[in-house]
Amino acid sequence: MEGILQQPEIKTTIDKIIDQAKTKRGGLMVVLNETQRAVGYLPKEVQSYIAKRMNVPPSVVYGVVSFYSFFTMIPRGKHLIKVCMGTACYVKGAGKLLDDVANALNVEVGKTTENGMYTLEACRCLGVCSQAPAVMIDEDVVGKITMKSFMETLKNYQ
Repeated sequence: MEGILQQPEIKTTIDKIIDQAKTKRGGLMVVLNETQRAVGYLPKEVQSYIAKRMNVPPSVVYGVVSFYSFFTMIPRGKHLIKVCMGTACYVKGAGKLLDDVANALNVEVGKTTENGMYTLEACRCLGVCSQAPAVMIDEDVVGKITMKSFMETLKNYQ
């Protein structure tokens, strides 16, 4: 996706996001979050553009993007799958579940399936310890999940 800003609709979207948030407290975080939501990721080209438009050094933008794990500089799949690896989930078998999901989807953790449908990630905690093990697919948290129930749930994310 080299030259993503060559697409006028993307540049227009980013400009609107910047115009609405640049003067707000924490505006850079808002701009980065909303831009990632709209574009899907934050490549260096987009980071440089945001830095220039917000009159912020590019190193500051890159520092924020690289510090927070919810930002990504590479495209993600259509659906993001996060397997919780927090203590409660890990004790309840999340490590094996993560391996099984990776095998079933034929993808490495941190990577996207060849068809661009799913990105698989491990995360520290989803905050639903009583529902361990838990998985988040896009914005939906599914608790007490097994490999069988995961595959059944995944049918809703095609």
